[in-house]
Amino acid sequence: MDLRLLRYFVTVVEERHFGRAAARLQMTQPPLSRAIRQLETDLGVVLLDRSSAGVEPTKAGTVLYEEACTLLTQADHVRAVVAAAAGTANLTIGTLGDSVERAGGGDGTPLAAAFRSRHPGVKVRLVEADLTDPTTGLRAGLVDVAVTRAPFEANGISSRIIRTEPVGVVLRVDDPLADRERLHLSDLDERTWFQFPEGTDPLWRAYWNGVKLGEPLREGPVVRTVQECIRAVLWNGTIGIAPLGHVLAPLHHEPPDGITVVPLIDMPPSHLIVAWRTTANSPLVQSFVELAVLQGR
Repeated sequence: MDLRLLRYFVTVVEERHFGRAAARLQMTQPPLSRAIRQLETDLGVVLLDRSSAGVEPTKAGTVLYEEACTLLTQADHVRAVVAAAAGTANLTIGTLGDSVERAGGGDGTPLAAAFRSRHPGVKVRLVEADLTDPTTGLRAGLVDVAVTRAPFEANGISSRIIRTEPVGVVLRVDDPLADRERLHLSDLDERTWFQFPEGTDPLWRAYWNGVKLGEPLREGPVVRTVQECIRAVLWNGTIGIAPLGHVLAPLHHEPPDGITVVPLIDMPPSHLIVAWRTTANSPLVQSFVELAVLQGR
């Protein structure tokens, strides 16, 4: 049985929608639909009930999903073990800004050193994502493990918390509220906030916009990177949320000139996490997870 088709099927079931599954797999919808039809033809059963709202697995589809998850997990494990034995193992880590450095105690040196000591022959590649993808490529299968921040839709993704950090509002230093010791979200109701583009994970988009899921988003310019956030604040007095002393201050943990961060006392904290696909059972991934949590304490 083609493992590629099984991965496609598992993704469609988890997303309950061909369009979202195609986006997650970084492919277009027609070839994905053809692949699932091919799988149904090969097995001689209907696996999905299709409707205008999306898809639901049939009884046979539910059984296949459970078996496919087990099979794919074992396949990932075999691949990792064989690669490690051959001395050709690789690990791709997705990052969000300086998340790996934060996980590794400031500059990332202890985490990198600990991983190299445990796995001296493994080649590590770091991929930095912009702020529109909280999974940093994990959901799309572009990376093996991610050091990022919650919350986001975690269907099919497992995670462990490395550290919990308070958040604050990002302000220009000449802002009328910049000299306050702390603020409430209600103090910012009439302000212009930066926000992430449409199509960004809803939980992630709502959290960093200071609203609850389902509430209208605060209006303001669309941003995708930390630098775009900084420019929106400096040039137009736009505001937003950031972990205290982190997102706007890679490595040295101080805001850039002209910007300050005032604590928000009624905003849920930000969780720095290490995440991986639930179906993945790579020893390298689990080793990295263990070290990231240990070094983040």
